[in-house]
Amino acid sequence: MSPPFLFPQTQSTVLPDPSNFFSPNLLSSPLPTNSFFQNLVLKNGDQPEYIHPYLIKSSNSSLSASYPLLLFTTAVLYHAFVPDLTISSTSQKTPTDSQTKSHVISSYSDLGVTLDIPSSNLRFFLVRGSPFITASVTKPTPLSIATSHKIVTFSSFDDNTKYKVQLNNNQTWLIYTSSRIDFNLGDSEILSKPFSGIIRIASLPDPNPKHEEILDKFSSCYPVSGDAAIKKPFRVVYKWQKKRSGDLIMLAHPLHLKLLLSSSSYGNFTVLHDFKYRSIDGDLIGVVGDSWVLETDHVPVTWHSSKGVKKESCNEIVSALFKDVKELNSSNITTNSSYFYGKLVGRAARLALIAEEVSYPSVIPKISKFLKEMIEPWLDGTFKGNGFLYERKWGGLVTEQGSTDAGADFGFGIYNDHHFHLGYFLYGIAVLAKIDPAWGHKYKPQAYSLVTDYLNLGQRFNSYYPRLRCFDLYKLHSWAAGLTEFEDGRNQESTSEAVNAYYSAALVGMAYGDTRLIATASTLTALEIASAQTWWHVKAEDNLYEEEFAKDNRIVGILWAMKRDSKLWWAPAECRECRLSIQVLPLLPVTESLFSDAAYAKELVEWTLPSLKNKTNVEGWKGFTYALQGIYDKESSLKKIRMLKGFDDGNSFSNLLWWIHSR
Repeated sequence: MSPPFLFPQTQSTVLPDPSNFFSPNLLSSPLPTNSFFQNLVLKNGDQPEYIHPYLIKSSNSSLSASYPLLLFTTAVLYHAFVPDLTISSTSQKTPTDSQTKSHVISSYSDLGVTLDIPSSNLRFFLVRGSPFITASVTKPTPLSIATSHKIVTFSSFDDNTKYKVQLNNNQTWLIYTSSRIDFNLGDSEILSKPFSGIIRIASLPDPNPKHEEILDKFSSCYPVSGDAAIKKPFRVVYKWQKKRSGDLIMLAHPLHLKLLLSSSSYGNFTVLHDFKYRSIDGDLIGVVGDSWVLETDHVPVTWHSSKGVKKESCNEIVSALFKDVKELNSSNITTNSSYFYGKLVGRAARLALIAEEVSYPSVIPKISKFLKEMIEPWLDGTFKGNGFLYERKWGGLVTEQGSTDAGADFGFGIYNDHHFHLGYFLYGIAVLAKIDPAWGHKYKPQAYSLVTDYLNLGQRFNSYYPRLRCFDLYKLHSWAAGLTEFEDGRNQESTSEAVNAYYSAALVGMAYGDTRLIATASTLTALEIASAQTWWHVKAEDNLYEEEFAKDNRIVGILWAMKRDSKLWWAPAECRECRLSIQVLPLLPVTESLFSDAAYAKELVEWTLPSLKNKTNVEGWKGFTYALQGIYDKESSLKKIRMLKGFDDGNSFSNLLWWIHSR
C-alpha cells in the first residue's frame, strides 16, 4: 500500500483539546474520536458511558457505577444513570499540576480503557463485558464506597476479602479484594482503613445463589485490556490480557453469542447460558475463556447484482439510463456540502455500473468524465468553497468549512459521520479506478488516505489516523457521533450508509487488487449488516426489545449506547418513510444482503405505507419504500416506481429500475 497522501494541513478552531484527559504519552499518536469511552475525554469528562453491564461516570475524583434498569415507552427504550456505588479515596492528596484533572486515560485498547484518578491512587481497568469493575489501589489509601441508596445489610466473608452489600433498591453488590480490607459501615457509605491491592465490585444479577457462586469462582482473575483482531475474512478474534490466576469470565451480547456459537469449533470457551445480566442490547450471557472466535456470515462484495437483469428488462433500464446520463453536468452542481456532494458522486457511479450490467457501454465515457470533474478537485485541493484538509490534534481529515464551524458538513470537522461522507466519495473513486485504471493509479494515495481515515487496521498507532475511527469492535457496528459529549453515549442513525462505507472500501480494494483491504472491509461490511439486523431491524419474534416498543416500531430511528429512539435527528417518529429510507439508502448490490429477510421487508413496508398516504414532496422516500416492496412483490413495486415524479438526490430512476428488475 502506498504511503498516505496528506491533504493540506490545517489548525482547527473548533476541536477540543485532547490533552485535557489523555496522558501525555498518548498525545503523539492519533486519538479515538468515536470510541465507547469518548464522553470521558470531552468537556468536563463527567457524562456517563456504558461498558456492559454497567454505566460508569467519573467526576470529582471518584468513579460511580450503575447497574441500570431498562425503562421504556412506545417511543423510546433507555438506561438511566443512578450512582448505585461510588468509589473514591477519603484522603485525597492536594493535586499537583499533573493531577488537576479528575481523571486521566492512561491506556486504551479495542475492548477496554484504563482510567486513572491520580489524587486517589486509583487505577480502573474498565474492560467491556466484565461482570466486575476492577480497580488497582496503587498505594495504601483509605477508601470510601458510597451509595445513593440506603444500605440494608452489610456482611463480610473469607477473612474480610469478600463483602456483600444489600441496598434498599433490591440490588445486591459483592466486593472482593486481593487481601484483607477492614470496612466500617455508615448509613449510605462504607469506609476502609488504608488499603493497597486489587478491589473488584460486581452487582449480583439476581438472587440465585448459583450466580453468587459463579462470581466467587471468577473473582480472582481480572482483565486489564482486550484486543480484537481480524486476521481472516469474516472472523474476529478477541484476546484479553489478564492478571492473577484462574479462568476469566466475560459477558457476551446476543450478536456475540450468535457468532460465537457459529464458530464454536475454533474456540476454547464455555457458555454459562443461565448467568445473565440485563442490557438494552439484550441479555448479556457469561462466557468463560480468555479468547473468543467470532465468525459471521460471508457477505458477497460485488460490483453488480447477484442474479443480474433479464434481457427482456434491459430496454427499460437503458431508456432511463440514457435520460439520467444526459442530465449529468458538473457545472450545474450547487452544493459544496461534503455529504450531499458525496451522494451525487455515488449516484453517478451507480449509473456506470448499471450500464455495465445491462451492456450499455456507450454512456460510460460521459459518466467517467462527470465523475472526474466532480472528484478530482476534492483530491487535489482545488475545490472552491470546501475540500479535505488534515489536522494533527486528533489525527484525521476535516473539511475546510468544518475546520472553523462545528456545525458545517453535519459536524464532519468534529469527526461526525466520517464513514458516511467518505463512503460516498470512495464508491465513486472505486468505480472510476475500475473503468479507468490509469486515473486510479494517479489518485491512489489520496484514495487510500480517505479509506484509512476511518478504516485503519494497520499498526495500532498509525502516524496519521487512529485505529478504526467509527467501528466498535465490541458492539460490532459503527458509531457516527464524533467529538460531542452526549448523556446517552455514542449514536448512529443510518446503518445502510455505514454498510456503504465498508462496502465501498472493499470495492476500492477490488479496483486496486488489494486482497487485504478486500478481506478487512468485507468483514466489517458483514458485521455492520449483522448488527443492523440485530439491533435496528425490530422483529417482534426476536423478543430483544420490550413488547410495548416492538409493537409500535419496526425499525429503530437512532440507536444510542444507552437508548433506542424512534425519532430521527431530522424527522419525527411519525415519519415512518423517513425511518425506513435512512436505513436503506443508498440502494446498492449489497442492499440484497442487508435486507435478505423478505418476511421482515414485507412487515417494514406494510408498517410504512399508511404514512405515505396523501403526502406530497415525499417522492424520494417513496422510492426506497417501493424498492423494499420489490423484494416480495415485484409487479406492484414496479408500477409504483414508474409513477414517481422525483427521486432522492443519491438515487435515480435507473437505479430503482435496476433494483426491481434484478430481484
